[in-house]
Amino acid sequence: LQSNGCCIGPDFAEENTEPEEETMIKIGGNSYLVSPSLPDFHGCSPGWSSAFYGAECFDSEVHGYMKNLGKQKPSESQNIDAKKVELEQLLMMETKNYRKTIKFYQKLLQKERSSKGPETKSMMPKLRGQLQEMKSKVQFLELVKKYVQMMYAEQWGVESCALPTVIHNGRTDIEDVAPVDGSSLLLYYSTEKQCNNQNGGRVLQAGTPLGLMAYLYSRNAFLEGYVQQFLYTFRYFCTQEELLQFLLDRISSTLSSSNLDPSTSLAKICNRSFYILQAWIEDCYSVDFATNADLLCTLKEFISSKVVPLNGYGERLLSLLEDASARKSGSAHQCSSMDKCEEEGEEDRKTLHSLCKKLSEDRSCNFTYIFFLQNFNWKLSKGMGPIAQYQRERLYTISSVLPKPCYNSFTEEFPGSFAKADEAGPYLLIEYSAQQLCCQLTLLQQEVFHKCHPVHFLNSRALGVKDKCVTVQKAVSTETVSFKVCNLFLSKCIQDQYLLQLLSYADSISTWIAAEIVTCHTSKLQVSLLSKFLLIAKCCYEQRNFATAMQILAALENLIVRQLPAWKILPAKVAEIMEELKAVEVFLKSDSLCLMEGERFKTLPTIPSAHVLAMHVQQLETGGFTMTNGARKWTKLRNIAKVVSQVHAFQENPYTYTPDFKLQSYLRQRITRYKDADISTLAADNCANFHQIPAEKHSRKIQDTLRRMKATFQ
Repeated sequence: LQSNGCCIGPDFAEENTEPEEETMIKIGGNSYLVSPSLPDFHGCSPGWSSAFYGAECFDSEVHGYMKNLGKQKPSESQNIDAKKVELEQLLMMETKNYRKTIKFYQKLLQKERSSKGPETKSMMPKLRGQLQEMKSKVQFLELVKKYVQMMYAEQWGVESCALPTVIHNGRTDIEDVAPVDGSSLLLYYSTEKQCNNQNGGRVLQAGTPLGLMAYLYSRNAFLEGYVQQFLYTFRYFCTQEELLQFLLDRISSTLSSSNLDPSTSLAKICNRSFYILQAWIEDCYSVDFATNADLLCTLKEFISSKVVPLNGYGERLLSLLEDASARKSGSAHQCSSMDKCEEEGEEDRKTLHSLCKKLSEDRSCNFTYIFFLQNFNWKLSKGMGPIAQYQRERLYTISSVLPKPCYNSFTEEFPGSFAKADEAGPYLLIEYSAQQLCCQLTLLQQEVFHKCHPVHFLNSRALGVKDKCVTVQKAVSTETVSFKVCNLFLSKCIQDQYLLQLLSYADSISTWIAAEIVTCHTSKLQVSLLSKFLLIAKCCYEQRNFATAMQILAALENLIVRQLPAWKILPAKVAEIMEELKAVEVFLKSDSLCLMEGERFKTLPTIPSAHVLAMHVQQLETGGFTMTNGARKWTKLRNIAKVVSQVHAFQENPYTYTPDFKLQSYLRQRITRYKDADISTLAADNCANFHQIPAEKHSRKIQDTLRRMKATFQ
């Protein structure tokens, strides 16, 4: 351990003001000078990209750029604090230039609409290209910034051979601890691929619960994605209380002395514990602490009574908990750090997302059903047009930045101006275009989707979530036994059941659509509604809102709806959309990471189908998690973490349609009215849902019968 250089990090004790020398840390094969105290409080949550890409999250380009930061001369030492300062200056400059270019682009758009000057049209393509380049540069600098934050956490990592010291609560230094066989705690497998990690060509394969928790302290665990993957999946082998107690025990044992020597393992274990705890709070507060008052109370009491008097990190952790609680209360959406700008940049951010989306769209769409399955490209068809004259007309308005009204549930009362929505019935749906309805349904779906967390999709069998193709009625006693068998979390582990709300919302949308169709009193109106919903579904999946598209497909595949006579008189081109939707469903079910392929998910908003994603996770959960020696299969847990990480990836890039509050209120009311409806009962009361004998043919039969009866009496 000493041969690799000791790591000196933030000394938050206020009373310790003695100057300390800068020391060297080794990360990714490079050595960096680190000052003993940090100027500010660094975020350390690795984020979804760390869980998804693992060690490949930061490529050679990031390492090369980082190596040249903060160096005036080639022979000059690399100081990580100097790199951080220079990086922040570059990021600030690029972001300001980015915003100025966006505002300039907006002015040109206005001139283009008013047809003032032909030179504006020639400048637009060049300016779009500049916007793309500037956006890519800002995103790259954000990635480098995250790498710097991870380096601050990694300076407290310990070697694999020192992990037994972590397990022994850090009571003594490494030199005083008797050698312990670590093979019983963690298992590795060799790989020929060259790695930059401390284990060389070894990759973690399995470990005991204690060993997996101790591996959080391993050097490069942050950079290689292990910490984020652990935070997503630890509930399979330990409870939240057990993990918290493990961290607090390490902090307690290393805070016994007020003057810690930064070069010892005690200081590294203590400060690493703070960073792990901070990452846990930043990423999983809503699913672990907000739903468990006892856990939150235990943490706050420990920090206030034991950490605050001895270490300045305590006050910052308490502040972090208060901020997380405020965000949870305000239902704030998670977004990338580039989006967390001051309020004056909020409108620019919304416009930027729309611009990037417009620049990324391809308006040609010449694929057949077979090509649809083989090479699935999300492109706009010529028939639907670009994303909408509707959006283009309404994007740059004051209403785009107005606060959105909150509805606690669909049963909440709506304003009196919309009280007569039921009287309008389905006719109001006909008045709006498919694009308009697609935009508002997408915003409603996004509101629900952005409240979920990757952890919500784990252990869904215990919540009763099943494949819709296998719906078998079971007795209550059988369900109780099934819960005990299918519960993959530890019995004392508290599980947030928000996934059930997400799936319930999806079912309510499908039921509402089916109810609207079967309650139409004429076949002509049914054809209009069928066409409308098929066009909405097509528009949704082209805009990567797969959740609403699959909800519409489920409604149209309802047994009652599929037997309606209106299907026979539906235009052929519109009826073909049904096959496209089925192809989309096949594509979504084919691969758990199909929506993460390529670069489109980074630039275009996406909402996945919650049920399809839950089924993919259930498939990965099939089989045992425990090996014969009692170790947990980390390779299995890592794959699960990679799949659920896409939830946070999609939440980083929201849709920016202009909300139409009147239409949304109407839709909410209609959904609330029909969400629990019995489709068969509604269909039975409507004669338009049954195949009718033509009136002329029926009248002719009656006349022929009367004629025969008359002839018999003559």
